[in-house]
Formats: sequence, structure tokens, C-alpha cells
Amino acid sequence: MRKKILVADDDINIFTSVKYLLDDFDYEIQGATTVDGALDLIKHQHFDLVIMDMNFQQDTTSGNEGLQLVKRIRQADTGFDQPIPIIAITGWATVDIAVESLKLGVMDFIQKPWDDQRLLSAIQNQLKFADSQQQAFKLKQENKILHEHAQSNKGIIYQSDIMKDFMETLTNIAQSDMNVLLTGENGTGKSLLAGYIHQHSAREQHSFVSANMGAIQESLFESEMFGHTKGAFTDAKEHRVGRFALADGGTLFLDEIAEIPFKQQSKLLRVIEDKAFEVLGSSRTLTTNVRIICATNCDLKQAIADKTFRQDLYYRINTVELRVPSLRERPEDILLLAEYFLQKNSRKYRRACPVISYDAADMLRQYTWPGNVRQLDHLMEKVMFTCKADIVNWRDLQLEAADKTYNVDGQSETELENEHTLTLIDIERNAILRRLEYYSGNINKTVRSLGLTRSSYYRRVNKLDL
Repeated sequence: MRKKILVADDDINIFTSVKYLLDDFDYEIQGATTVDGALDLIKHQHFDLVIMDMNFQQDTTSGNEGLQLVKRIRQADTGFDQPIPIIAITGWATVDIAVESLKLGVMDFIQKPWDDQRLLSAIQNQLKFADSQQQAFKLKQENKILHEHAQSNKGIIYQSDIMKDFMETLTNIAQSDMNVLLTGENGTGKSLLAGYIHQHSAREQHSFVSANMGAIQESLFESEMFGHTKGAFTDAKEHRVGRFALADGGTLFLDEIAEIPFKQQSKLLRVIEDKAFEVLGSSRTLTTNVRIICATNCDLKQAIADKTFRQDLYYRINTVELRVPSLRERPEDILLLAEYFLQKNSRKYRRACPVISYDAADMLRQYTWPGNVRQLDHLMEKVMFTCKADIVNWRDLQLEAADKTYNVDGQSETELENEHTLTLIDIERNAILRRLEYYSGNINKTVRSLGLTRSSYYRRVNKLDL
């Protein structure tokens, strides 16, 4: 997004001069000639930087009017963002005015007439500093939210014995520093459990960084994982920090680990073994201290036999391997989860939360849930809008034909008869889910059978919210 700069000065020529100086940069420049005019703009718009005079028409030498403007700008800061950077310019500079303005929150102080390069440098430095502060602020907030989320176990809902045993094991392993491999079907919550491991480890105060390996193009693998320098390749217009550097001291979660191209697996193995890597475009070796958590729904041992996954990498990432139970293995949790998802979506959409009837509850327990917890979550979200009363009945679930035997095309006889009621999106979503079920969650086989590339498959998955 374009950076917005406010120039507050009673002399319109100052606004013109600043705008002319910044003509070669993609900034949006607005001006105000009075204190009240500047404050009105700040209250109603977001600005990335304020350049302001310390003396206006009512008081041309003391700087008091400018100091009052700085105070009022700081009072107008919402608290949701970092304070707006302020650069003060004046033709009547004194040490006292400079010191007082810096105390009030002015970031830089420049005397008129200014040196163009000095002012330009100050503008660019303040914008970069503000960006870095904002990123740090957001990261801190994200970590705080994730920490609170994990502490309350929000989203990890269970009462079944199989999940109690699993979570006890997971909590014990989380307190170690071992690399963990989470296996199991799609939709079982492996990403959520990876976050749980991080938040219950000694690394909880550091970053939790995730990467979907199936969604990273092979040509961008090194840039995404290790970073690149400006000019390292054609489109490298600025320095990029890789995932290993971002996760330093914390946890790196590699989802869909089986989807890493074979020739890139040796690079990942090297950084896991040596805890060292080079940024693309640099010969300097950097070290990293990260805990690796991986997840997959594929059979990695079969992938090793098929020579699509390195055996030595497999042994590096699975210091401990845990299979996440599918939803059909924990039927005692189904109704508990359904009620939780209804309440969550009730709050999200500010709609009354319906009650699940006995017949609907029975159908939920009997269904086999090929999409696991994720499928149940999406179903309860849909029910919030399709349920016509304050009670969810079995018809609202639309699961009556879900466990029929499917033909080669992934359709049951009942569905073929009712196909005219489905939208194109419904048909595409059902086709992908059933093909995944047919191939036991093997994405490579599913992608090939559908005649898609891996990237187009993931685009459809995102589009259909699968």
C-alpha cells in the first residue's frame, strides 16, 4: 500500500516543495495549513508520517503552537497502531524547542531551509523504522493471542479415552526439545496440535512459524526457507528473511512435509543436521536454533520405497512420531465438538445458537467423517444459516446419503438422482473429498487422478475452503 504523508505548514510553498522532492516516490501527500486542519485529517485518516512546522501564523517564533500540535497528535493516537512518526521543521530553531519537541515524541528535527538529501533520508528512515516497529508489534500480539489460545486449550475439545491418552503423551513430549512428526488423516487438527506443542514447550516465548510445503513453488523453496538478499535473482527487489531465521529460538512447523520436491530435501536435511544455512545470494553461513515439527497425511515409508522421500530426512524429522486419531475413532467427542463449533460460529456471526436434536446427534455419531474435525467445523458453520428453526434436525445436516457406496466417479446412486440440486462448487468439492477418501488421503495420487497440477490443486482447496 502507498505510504501517506501529511505536511502541516501555514506556508503552502512548503507543501509544494516537499511534494516536488517526493515526486519520484510512490507516496500519497496531503497538506494542512492550520493546526485544526491537520488534527481533523489525522482523526479521520491513517497517516504513515507527519512533517510539520513548529510555528504557525498565530505564533511565528516561539514554537508553542507546534508543541501543542505534537501533544494533540499523540493524544489522537488510537493505541491499535504504533505512534505516527513526526518530523519537525522550523525556521526559528532553538535548543529548547528541539529538546522539548523530542520529549513530546518528535522523531527528527530539521531546520529551514533544509538540505533535500537530509530531509529525504529522514523521511525514508522514519518510514522504515515505523514499519519494523509495526511488524514487531503485530508479532508480539500474534504470539500473545496464540499463547492465550493454547493456555485455554481453545479448539482442542475432547472427552474420549483415546484423545485423553494422546494429549497426555503430546503434553509430555512438548516439554522436551525433540523433533516431532505428526501423522494422520486430513482435517484431524495437526496444525492446531503443532501450536499446542510449541506453547507447552520451553520455546513458548519465541516465534512459532509455519510453512505449507505443498504450497511453496520449487523455484522459491530456498528463498522461502532460507531467505534471499536484494538482487539475488531477477525479482529480488529487497532482502527477505527466511522461515528458519524467523523461527530462530522457537519452533518451525512444516506442514505437508511429503510434498517437498525430492532434490530440495537434501537442503532441508543439511540445515536440520548442521543447524546452519546460507541466505540465497550470500556466501555467509548463518546458524539457527529451531525445533522442527512436521505433519503429513501420507505414508512416508511407502514414499521412501517409491523413492520420492529421503530415508535419512525421515529419520531426522521423526525423533518421535505420533498418529493423530481420526474423528471416527473418537465418537464420544463428535457431539461435544459439534456444540463447540455451533457456539463459536454463533459468536462469529452474532446469530442465535441452535440446539442439536436427538436424531441429528445420532446421525452425527453414526457418520464416518472422511474430512474429520475440519469437515465437522465447516458443517456446523453451514448449519448456522441453513437451519430454519432453533433446533437442528437430521435434515439440516444433509448427511443422509453420505455413507453410500460410491462408483468410480465418486458418486452414489442417490446423488446421481439428485445431481440437479447441486451447484458446480458442491460438485467440485464433493469430487475432491471423495477422491481423497478413495486414495486414503494420498495427495499425489489424488492430484494425478484429477488431472491437476499440485499448485492448481491447492488453489482449489483454498477456494473451496477444504
